[in-house]
Amino acid sequence: MNILVIAEHDNAALRPATLNTITAAVKIGGDITVLVAGHGCAAAASAAAAVAGVTKVLTADAPQFAHALAEDVSALVLTLAAGYTHLLAPASSFGKNFMPRVAALLDVAQVSDIVAVESADTFVRPIYAGNALATVQSRDTIKVVTVRATAFDPAPAAGGSAAIVAIQPPAPTGLATFVSQELSQSVRPELGSARVVVSGGRGLGSGEAYHSVLEPLADKLGAALGASRAAVDSGYAPNDYQVGQTGKIVAPDLYIAVGLSGAIQHLAGMKESKVIVAINKDADAPIFQVADYGLVGDLFELVPKLVAELG
Repeated sequence: MNILVIAEHDNAALRPATLNTITAAVKIGGDITVLVAGHGCAAAASAAAAVAGVTKVLTADAPQFAHALAEDVSALVLTLAAGYTHLLAPASSFGKNFMPRVAALLDVAQVSDIVAVESADTFVRPIYAGNALATVQSRDTIKVVTVRATAFDPAPAAGGSAAIVAIQPPAPTGLATFVSQELSQSVRPELGSARVVVSGGRGLGSGEAYHSVLEPLADKLGAALGASRAAVDSGYAPNDYQVGQTGKIVAPDLYIAVGLSGAIQHLAGMKESKVIVAINKDADAPIFQVADYGLVGDLFELVPKLVAELG
C-alpha cells in the first residue's frame, strides 16, 4: 500500500497535527509519502523528511499554494492520487477545506475524523457528537481519510531520513484568489496542541470577566485559553478560542472548565482530555458527569483562590 499524507504547515514548520496524521498512516501500514505544498516551504519539507516512518517527501513550491486554497491544493492532490491507495490529512480546518473536494472529484466516499485504525480499509469515527463510535469499512480503490489529531500520538519528529523530491505542480486553477487574512496574535500556546487549557463559558457573564478571571489562571499554568460556543456567541472570546463540535477538538493533559455547563456540543470537543476539572455553581451541570474533579461554588471566588494557591 502507498499512503499520501498531505502536510499541514506554515511554510516554515510542520503543524503538530501532521505528526499525528503520520502516526495514523503508520497504523494503516505501507510506504508513507508526505506532500508539502506551499511557497518557500523548503524548511517544512526538511522537517517532514526527518519524521520517523516517512519514506519520501514530495514538495510542490509555487505561489498558488502559499495560503493552501482548496481549489489549488485539491488540483495538485488529484494529479498524484492515482499512485496511492490512501490519501490522509488532518481533520482540522486545513483538511476540512480541501479533502471533501478531493473525494468528490475522485467520486469516492470520504471517511472523516477517524479516531482509530482497525485495518487498511476499516476505521473508527465518532458520530452523534461523539456519543457513539461507528466502525466504517471503505471499499473504494482510493481511500480519502481525515484524521482527528488528538486521537493519535505524534510521530517522532526526528529519526527519519526520507528523500525529498520536487514535483512540477499543475497550473493555478484561477477559481479562487487569496485576498487577506486576520490572525490573532498570542504569546499563549496554540489551543489545539496545548498541554493545559483553561476554558470559560457563559457563566462568566461578560467578556471583561472572561479575561480578568481566566487570564491569571492561564498565566500561572502556561495554558491556552478556550471557550464554549455560548461564550463565543456572546462575544466574550474570539471564534478561534471555541472548543467543541463546531470549534476545535482538544485533548490536553489538563482541561479546566470555568462557568461552563457542558453542553453536548462542547463535550464533543474536550471529553478526551486526560484530566478534567470543572468549576460551576450548578451541582447538576452536565460538565460534572465527565469531570475528574469538580468544584461547586462561585467561580468569582474559587478561581482567584486557586490562582493564589498556585503562588
